[in-house]
Amino acid sequence: MDIDKYKVDSDSGVKLSKIDTSDTGKYNSKDEAVEKLAGNIERMAELQDKLYAQDKYALLIVIQAMDTAGKDGAIKHVMSGLNPQATHVESFKQPSAEELDHDYLWRATKSLPERGQIGIFNRSYYEEVLVVRVHNLVKNQQLPPECITKDIWKDRYRQIRDYERYLTENGTVILKFFLHISKDEQKERLLARIDDKTKNWKFSAADLKERGFWDDYQQCYEEAISETSTKQAPWFVIPADKKWFARLTISEVIVNTLEKLNLAYPEVSAEQLKVLEECKKQLLEE
Repeated sequence: MDIDKYKVDSDSGVKLSKIDTSDTGKYNSKDEAVEKLAGNIERMAELQDKLYAQDKYALLIVIQAMDTAGKDGAIKHVMSGLNPQATHVESFKQPSAEELDHDYLWRATKSLPERGQIGIFNRSYYEEVLVVRVHNLVKNQQLPPECITKDIWKDRYRQIRDYERYLTENGTVILKFFLHISKDEQKERLLARIDDKTKNWKFSAADLKERGFWDDYQQCYEEAISETSTKQAPWFVIPADKKWFARLTISEVIVNTLEKLNLAYPEVSAEQLKVLEECKKQLLEE
């Protein structure tokens, strides 16, 4: 798969309306994609084992999307083969009182993956330039008046770029995915949640309210992605009308990224090998 097709060029930005949300690349059938995904899941597990053993890099995966775009499903299916011991998923919802008493990156920093670990952010600090901007919630963030300027969003884009650069320069590899669905597809998925009793629990009237801000969100996503897609921490806009294709594409990007790290198990010294042989001898003599 040509994953660069979905990577946002840091020099040119992104126009979401020009991206086909129903694109399935070279795959004409779901079965073919599911088979390929299974292979990627197996490969990811192998690479994660080396990542954990090597204990040098951390991998941070950020997933953002409109409601119903498939964030939870992508995490469930794509990450199904990962070792839970070395994987952590963090979901970011409305900030707590404690979190509002800190800078907006504080709660994300607390949840960053350790070396050798894979961290997955289901939504993230990017909510601070998305929902906060759409609903003008910055006035509720207990900031000093001089911090709320006409350039606050540009300032936050700069802060996020600097934050991600700092992380990458200290061994955290960052991948950011925006699951891009059409408004029509979202409508169908919302209706499905209402019609299917097993999915009723997933429906929220708040989702319908947020749908009314569709154009505002698209504009904010375009600007945020364009301003913060860098060589160190790129954004990938993933066509998500077909869930099976979105999941496959995410897995392709992750596998490709991990393979470029040249991960390997730590080498054992001659002295350590000697100790291992002695331990083996003692066990066999029991």
